[in-house]
Amino acid sequence: MKLTIILPVFNEQNTIAEIIRRVLKLSLEKEIIVVDDGSTDGTEEILDKWPHPGDFQLLRHGRNLGKGAAIHTAIEKATGEVLVIQDADLEYDPEDLPRLLDPILQGKASIVYGSRILGNPEFYRMGVLRYHREGYFRNPLLTVAFYYGGRMVTRLTNLLYGSSLTDQPTCYKMFRKQALANIRLQRQGFDFCSEITARFLLAGHPIDEVPISFHPRKVSEGKKLKWKDGFLAVFTLLKIRLLPRS
Repeated sequence: MKLTIILPVFNEQNTIAEIIRRVLKLSLEKEIIVVDDGSTDGTEEILDKWPHPGDFQLLRHGRNLGKGAAIHTAIEKATGEVLVIQDADLEYDPEDLPRLLDPILQGKASIVYGSRILGNPEFYRMGVLRYHREGYFRNPLLTVAFYYGGRMVTRLTNLLYGSSLTDQPTCYKMFRKQALANIRLQRQGFDFCSEITARFLLAGHPIDEVPISFHPRKVSEGKKLKWKDGFLAVFTLLKIRLLPRS
């Protein structure tokens, strides 16, 4: 069963080469689709000069359209029976992907999310104080917003859609391509994560979770998620629940 690994990237010159190397090491039947979403920091040159062009399929946007838009572009070209999203910033370890794939290969699930909560209980028990102490966000109010924002989005998802997820905003969303049948995805930014989850649940697809490792990076290291992305995630969840044909 071929796995399509979708790698959306925007201005990640410090990490793009390493994440591709890590993905290539996986002993899985796979294809890698890299979507350069309008990078201008040198990422585009690294991808152009990759010594083995056959290692991955490279797609491009002429300007930055958003993470969701990059994923849409990759899905159109994907030939694998199973798809997964891989961020380019080294927060998520590709060595966890076989663990996500196992329930699908065994026929136990069609959709599997990697849960940072299940995989890092000690980190999350320490909570917001550790985030602030280690300087993940410059402003303590932003630290609180980001730490609890993901929890709130997950709880809202469970409340609205009757699910029991622990980590809805996780990057690691793996699913059979067939699960996208009759599902129309529209969101172009980080709110893609909320949209695809809502659409899966509305279509009656259960979502399994497995624990994964997580290595959060700081804003100073290039973290791109903004506070407004949380509001968009909430808006998307509410809109799809109340206006499912939207």
